[in-house]
Amino acid sequence: MNLHSNIPDGPLDSKWTKYKNTARLVNPSNKRSIDVIVVGTGLAGASAAASLAEMGYRVKALCFQDSPRRAHSIAAQGGINAAKNYMNDGDSTFRLFYDTIKGGDYRAREANVYRLAEVSANIIDQCVAQGVPFARDYGGLLDNRSFGGTQVSRTFYAKGQTGQQLLLGAYSALSRQIGKGNVEMLNRHEMLDVVIVDGKARGVIARNLITGAIERHSAHAVVLCTGGYGNVFFLSTNAMGSNVTAAWRAHKRGAAFGNPCFTQIHPTCIPVSGDHQSKLTLMSESLRNDGRIWVPKKKEDVEAIRAKKLKPHDINKKIATTIWNVVIQLSETLSLATLLRVQQKNAVTKGMASMQRVKLFTSIFHLLLFATVKHKRM
Repeated sequence: MNLHSNIPDGPLDSKWTKYKNTARLVNPSNKRSIDVIVVGTGLAGASAAASLAEMGYRVKALCFQDSPRRAHSIAAQGGINAAKNYMNDGDSTFRLFYDTIKGGDYRAREANVYRLAEVSANIIDQCVAQGVPFARDYGGLLDNRSFGGTQVSRTFYAKGQTGQQLLLGAYSALSRQIGKGNVEMLNRHEMLDVVIVDGKARGVIARNLITGAIERHSAHAVVLCTGGYGNVFFLSTNAMGSNVTAAWRAHKRGAAFGNPCFTQIHPTCIPVSGDHQSKLTLMSESLRNDGRIWVPKKKEDVEAIRAKKLKPHDINKKIATTIWNVVIQLSETLSLATLLRVQQKNAVTKGMASMQRVKLFTSIFHLLLFATVKHKRM
């Protein structure tokens, strides 16, 4: 197998720009004779299908949910980064590129990450044009906040519902193309296999999940936008449908996995506390970065600050604590209580006592979460 990334040659900051400027174009009259299959209708799939259809190609979109709005992209909370430098804090395409490379433990492909940083500003413009209600300041301009440990504010957000609003924007664009007849939407269809002709993907085999019928769909190109596979772990915040089946079937047909260790999981979760939970519950991201509230650990320091005998920055950081640290401690205690309940599930009395402890810690966590979110700047 030839493991070649097909990244264009040339300087890092002009690889993809030069390639795009010199790539062969498709005549508009010929686009209607080219079929494209898009598997998956999350943020990537819905936007890809809508964009390809608007460019003039004939598109088929498949999803195993009953609607594209059911995609797991809806679970994203924090925001989306773009190097627009609206805050005038020195942000640039290179800074976004470097922060992304560093955040990926220097394992990502640099040319692709730089291209992502380049088009990030256009992505925000596209989302705004689709009607995504990003947060704005009192002057009506798009607002930004700090996120991910960066030194600049480049994150565009819509309260804690960024993924939901982005997905609704992409779904609206997709629905527009469906209404115009440019996209054939196939809901409740699961991809079973990829059709390979002369080493290229030329179609898919799919199952109609309503009738059970096996169908074949041909195309000139196949785009897989089937999401991640966080459920390879025992516990995950991902939806139960994020089970890597589509990517695995492509892999069996010869597709290579690039950086399979890049699997998104969240360490800040509420552990499973009963049979009613099928996955981990993601804690609000307002507990991090801008939502973090520093409080003195000692009562006498609080009284001294209130009496204006002490300034907050005079307190040694080593003896300070945060609400976040308290939440982590409660989460660990909750995990222990849950473990005890599992171990003692055959003992009714002990199980009931453990469940009471779980409810107590959950209530305390919700109070702290409310106190943090109340102070969060929206």
